[in-house]
Amino acid sequence: MAWIILVLSGMLEAVWATALGKSESFTKLWPTVIFGIALVLSMGGLAWAMRDIPVGTAYAVWVGIGAALTVVWAMVFGGEPASLLKVLLIVALVGCVIGLKLVDDAH
Repeated sequence: MAWIILVLSGMLEAVWATALGKSESFTKLWPTVIFGIALVLSMGGLAWAMRDIPVGTAYAVWVGIGAALTVVWAMVFGGEPASLLKVLLIVALVGCVIGLKLVDDAH
């Protein structure tokens, strides 16, 4: 269950990071509200998952998921330029996150 919560929390990290960018320094109401809600839920889920998953592994997975989804979202919907190298690096990042899960399960 901790891994499911951690993955969902990582996904919420991408939500709050995207909302933070859309809030324009907290001058736009709804992106700011979404940022705050997603931030609290994301951090709460990370904290909850850390009860069962080592801190280093949990944090790396959380950041990896959030970073990968934020970049993909920005490339698809936000006008961030995409390149083969960027896509390969995101795939490598996701592979490392999966690797951390597999290593954690082995112990």
